Amino acid sequence: MDDLEERVRAAAAATGGPWREVACDPDLADTAAFCDRYGFSPADSANTIVVASKGESPVMAACLVLATHRLDVNGVVRRRLGARKVSFAPAELTAEVTGMVMGGVTPFGLPAGLPVWVDAAVLERDEIVVGGGSRSMKLVLPPSTLAALDSVEVVEGLARPIPTE
Repeated sequence: MDDLEERVRAAAAATGGPWREVACDPDLADTAAFCDRYGFSPADSANTIVVASKGESPVMAACLVLATHRLDVNGVVRRRLGARKVSFAPAELTAEVTGMVMGGVTPFGLPAGLPVWVDAAVLERDEIVVGGGSRSMKLVLPPSTLAALDSVEVVEGLARPIPTE
């Protein structure tokens, strides 16, 4: 994991933007548990979700959406991938492609060629929390640091707010 975390730190530093890391208990890396334990708002937390088209040679992308939003997999994502069927990539495929495990996937340090689509709502936050590459680290940064990544494309309507009851 140390090499992975170093790759993530190097990618964050290469943006030239501000960021800081927050160590976390790996058992509390999932968004709700992390926010509850470490005092962050889910509205300021963003999840990196790897999606893949169905079929023998899947087309993939990493999508960054606020924890308070739901990724539009069957609409926007499917159309952008140019696929008939799309779903969340299984944990094994996500790990194989990114080298990262669920609960730690981040837009920083992803392999070249994997597009990173960021929902426009993420850029409206003052500061966001994203994965750190492993389940024991998160990154906290302004969205401008994220937007400085070469692989990032901001997508309007990539996700929709989850209705509150």
